Amino acid sequence: MSSESFDPSVYLPDELLERIRQRAAIHDRENTFPQDDLLELKAAGYLSLLVPAALGGAGLSLAEVSRLQQRLAGAAPATALAINMHLVWTGVAKVLADRDISTLQFVQERAVAGEVFGFGISEAGNDLVLFGSNTEATPDTDGSYAFSGTKIFTSLAPVWTHLGVHGLDTSEPDDPRMVYAFIPRSEEAAGRVVVRDDWNTLGMRGTQSRTTELHGAVAPADRVVRRIAPGPNPDAIVFGIFSVFELFLASVYTGIARRALDVAVTTAGERQSKKTGKSYSQDPDIRWRIANMALAYDALPPQIEALCNDVEAAADHGPKWFSMLSGVKHRAVTAAKGIVDDAVLVAGGSSYFAAAELSRLYRDVLAGLFHPSDPESAHSTAAAAWLGPVQE
Repeated sequence: MSSESFDPSVYLPDELLERIRQRAAIHDRENTFPQDDLLELKAAGYLSLLVPAALGGAGLSLAEVSRLQQRLAGAAPATALAINMHLVWTGVAKVLADRDISTLQFVQERAVAGEVFGFGISEAGNDLVLFGSNTEATPDTDGSYAFSGTKIFTSLAPVWTHLGVHGLDTSEPDDPRMVYAFIPRSEEAAGRVVVRDDWNTLGMRGTQSRTTELHGAVAPADRVVRRIAPGPNPDAIVFGIFSVFELFLASVYTGIARRALDVAVTTAGERQSKKTGKSYSQDPDIRWRIANMALAYDALPPQIEALCNDVEAAADHGPKWFSMLSGVKHRAVTAAKGIVDDAVLVAGGSSYFAAAELSRLYRDVLAGLFHPSDPESAHSTAAAAWLGPVQE
């Protein structure tokens, strides 16, 4: 399906989007997970957007789902960011399947059945991210693995049915392995998974990205999907996770940017100057500010779409791939933050009230600074791509 013929409203109807929008402020205020959003999105087939039609999914491309996530984020950033983590795993399954690797087909099949996949990769103090782990992965003779460690920012914490994790297997000291696997929710009842109720944050409150403790949590042998060497690695699962994660994060923050721009345009038309008697949309300073917002926003969707298409086409960007992916995420977050700042200035003092939508967007957009790749990592990756590694 070409981008020109793709109609996002088919998969995310205006009426559904408006219901989600109306609930967003409630979940932010009450610090609750958007259960109704998930139920309605699930009923609409949103969990299986990236699953091939042959397996019962919608068979959409990464670029098409990116557009949907931008649309959803414009209504409820926290809902979009939460569902992003499930879509990352279905996206990784697609990337691997496109490369004739079928180890994540069960993710696709279970997504069609309505099951939810959580993302348990982030760890406090682990700036290696995908290249290392503080979590211990202990093998058993039956091929299963027991994981012990603590994962942070585990979005979808109240509802995931499978948690995708990684850990380090050091059972053979001369040949350590990074292990990627999925832990079933039943491990919580067994006491081997503990989900802390500790999500009380400045923004993105509806994601309920709680801390998850793993105490020998078992991933069955048929849910152990990859064992690779630690450190920088071109393996398909590393590329799949990094590429889809960065592109879909960029999509969410681009959606926030678009919503802030739309709110600013509407507000400028509604506010009237006492001095001139004209609407603020006629004020040259306001016009310049909104134009600046639009110039920043317009650059984002085409970049994301182009990279989504390149991932699917297995384009050869060589060592620049990681720089390009972290770069688009960094630019989207930075631009979105600036656009929200400008929208607040256009709207004036009313946006300072907690009930104002721009107040919530202002807090939500800050979360983008903490997602991998953070600004330091993005710049380091770009420097390495263009200048080579730092000399010892």
